[in-house]
Amino acid sequence: MKDKDLDTAFEQSVSLVSKHLEPFPADVLLKLYAYYKIATRDRELPQGSKPLINAFKTNALFQAQGLSQQEAKQKYIETANTYFIYRNDRGMNA
Repeated sequence: MKDKDLDTAFEQSVSLVSKHLEPFPADVLLKLYAYYKIATRDRELPQGSKPLINAFKTNALFQAQGLSQQEAKQKYIETANTYFIYRNDRGMNA
């Protein structure tokens, strides 16, 4: 996939995930979090008020640490698509 096409697909996936109203399973949400942080080159560590959640986010980042920015975008798209493949429009904020 060309960089421009990958960027467009990534942005569309981010938009789809952002509009989703129902809670995601924790494992999916953590993967999306880590892939997004790497894809957008966001170097800030988790700074929420809940240490346990921060620990899970840090662990997700650690597990994805070897990915390039392009690989992280592709993984984000794949993870979102896998989650939504069996869903219809329920839970979406159109």
